Amino acid sequence: MVKKLRVGVLFGGRSGEHEVSLQSALSILKVMDRKKYDVVPIGIAKSGKWLAGDEAQALLEGSYAKALPAKGKRLGAAETAITPALDTGKLDVVFPVLHGTFGEDGTIQGLLELADVAYVGSGVLGSAVGMDKAAMKTMFAAAGLPQVRYVTVLRGEWTASPRKVTARVEAALKYPLFVKPANLGSSVGISKVRKRAELAAAMNEAAQFDRKLVIEEGVGGAGGTAGKARELEIAVLGNDGAEASVVGEIVPDREFYDYASKYDATSTSEPQIPAKLSRAEVKTMREMAVRAFQACDCAGLARVDFLMEAAGAEPSRIFLNEVNTMPGFTSISMYPKLWEASGVGYAELIDRLLVLAIQRHAEKKLTKFSV
Repeated sequence: MVKKLRVGVLFGGRSGEHEVSLQSALSILKVMDRKKYDVVPIGIAKSGKWLAGDEAQALLEGSYAKALPAKGKRLGAAETAITPALDTGKLDVVFPVLHGTFGEDGTIQGLLELADVAYVGSGVLGSAVGMDKAAMKTMFAAAGLPQVRYVTVLRGEWTASPRKVTARVEAALKYPLFVKPANLGSSVGISKVRKRAELAAAMNEAAQFDRKLVIEEGVGGAGGTAGKARELEIAVLGNDGAEASVVGEIVPDREFYDYASKYDATSTSEPQIPAKLSRAEVKTMREMAVRAFQACDCAGLARVDFLMEAAGAEPSRIFLNEVNTMPGFTSISMYPKLWEASGVGYAELIDRLLVLAIQRHAEKKLTKFSV
């Protein structure tokens, strides 16, 4: 009889994407084959408290805060990673379904590295770079990947001298602009700025969420004419030999794919899979997606996002936007849907990610850490 893998599914967390993580985890837990896997749900409450057993289930179901307000054991780092609750035993692999800060940014990955546990997704460096848009852009530039013009500003610089920063931004970029916190996901804190009068409010909004701000020049029609940029996405799967999915397109119901457009129940934003592109454009983007994945030292999975000039004079330019190392993972999220359209179903995708995690962990064992 083949031994079942003991898989810890880690969800929740302290970030603003806590609820998104719960939805992703619910979808994953629902389809995991219990004949193959001994599944251990592990929750992290918004307070940072680690939960297992009934408490983890209560967190998933949205009843933890009300039914179990005073319970939950706070565990040490090694104990958390290896035995997340009493008598659970050693885990073979962890699937950290955590989005955003304190989960997708290299922090949990570092904890799992210290505990010597295999885990799904990018390592410390890839996760940290995938979260920090400023560092990510530096990696893209080093790899020669096309991206929009941008300026990075520290919160302290903006607070100390808004006029000086405004002059610096306007000297480097043309309106419209997008102002973003460097470290966050799900489009939280992002604003579109059409003129100088809107810049300060956007900077203040982004500065609430990070000490580092990224200001990008907007992408319009071909040749810089007005028009809404196309928002395109590719799913990448693998370790050193990564492969790219078909290309999908998000058609937002507003000016750009912001938080409300993604998660508001009234949103009419729609994905188009596959996107309507020429063969040459698809080939270019798939190659760029893998190069971006490699440039950021990603592993396991990532969703690579692009911006493309609106229809106009040909060819429309394509810009790399960002890499998301732990994208939304519900059965209807773009990452699984892109692989479904590429011939890899949801359950098979989870199987492959767990195998990739174990393979990567085994490969690390070949490295010497002492003389």
